[in-house]
Amino acid sequence: MSELYDLIIIGGGPAGLSAGVYGGRAKLKTLLLEKGPLGGRAFTTREIVNYPGYNNSTGPELTKAMADHAQDFGVEVKKEEVKSVDFTGDIKTVYTKKNEYQAKAVIIATGTEARVLGIPGERELAGQGVAYCATCDAEFFQDQEVVVVGSGDQAIEEGMFIAKFASKITVIVLHDEGILDCNKQAAEKAFAHPKMNFIWNSVLDSIVGEDEVTGVKVKNMKTGEITDLECQGVFFFVGMVPGTNCVKGQVELDQRGWLNTNDRMETSVEGVYAVGDVRNKYLRQVSTAIGDGAIAATAAERYIEEQKDFQESIVESEKPVLMGFWTPEYGDSLEKMGKVDEANRENGDKYKFVEVDITRKKGWAKKFGIEVSAEKTARVIELQAGKLVRELDLAADLRGQM
Repeated sequence: MSELYDLIIIGGGPAGLSAGVYGGRAKLKTLLLEKGPLGGRAFTTREIVNYPGYNNSTGPELTKAMADHAQDFGVEVKKEEVKSVDFTGDIKTVYTKKNEYQAKAVIIATGTEARVLGIPGERELAGQGVAYCATCDAEFFQDQEVVVVGSGDQAIEEGMFIAKFASKITVIVLHDEGILDCNKQAAEKAFAHPKMNFIWNSVLDSIVGEDEVTGVKVKNMKTGEITDLECQGVFFFVGMVPGTNCVKGQVELDQRGWLNTNDRMETSVEGVYAVGDVRNKYLRQVSTAIGDGAIAATAAERYIEEQKDFQESIVESEKPVLMGFWTPEYGDSLEKMGKVDEANRENGDKYKFVEVDITRKKGWAKKFGIEVSAEKTARVIELQAGKLVRELDLAADLRGQM
């Protein structure tokens, strides 16, 4: 039997670390699994200027503080890559290459991976001049000429970092002259940088080289003309794809592979949450990832407590259980609970009667597909050992149903 945790967090970026802080602080037995350095993609960022309270920080500095914070609260960290998961039962199982771990709840914080375009020569020369991480590889291009593909924030900011080492940076831009996809401040700096050059209205057609990059072919999208450009390196910054391979088939993804969640970070599977860049969300930033992690860990804590309460008070009850769902939204909802309680007492307390405010214990209502409405302002079901037996008709004689 593998060791049982309260909470397993898959991924150690800002979202996962934030979840770890909140999980550890809640005294949940928490395991965080991360295949790379703690901090995720944020760890590779040289300058962070928009995280509230920090006018200027580096990725390693900021994420190390987050990791230390989580571990100070007792979060166990293991450097392992998750290969697959099994979320079909109440206890979730996470498989790495060598081990398996079990938990009552799981938070997916697997982030993103660099998009591969599949241009001729891209895969063949990967690691031989083709690169996707400036922090990892820029220093290898000292005094060499480098091509950057992409014009978003990451492409332009990483390009200027590479320029600290390279002699010349040429950015291939799909748009008309002067139009970049990055923020205005980064664009102004790039245009003023002496090493930054731009080729407009163009795409990369192929990468040239036998054992290493010696050049590229660039295609002008307006004229169709293909020109040769000598260079020793090509960096791709053309977007990200979600790191969801290990959870495919277990949770609901959108058409592009992003994880769908609600405002509690709940996925389509009870007890499984998703946070950070892997979510289908509007803004992917360190600050938004932190919020995701806090919400998910708090929701997971309450879910675990609900599960424990359900086991002890419902499944292990010596009597059959009447579970009454009500909501403060409807005035007669609680009144109906009183009538059920009274009928049960008059019938010799045959049942254990449990009232559930549906706004507080949504998980219990979801478990049995219970919803209240203006037509049904309250609902009562009978359970045996936690299993649904029937639903009572609150409009009929309650004593006769008991």
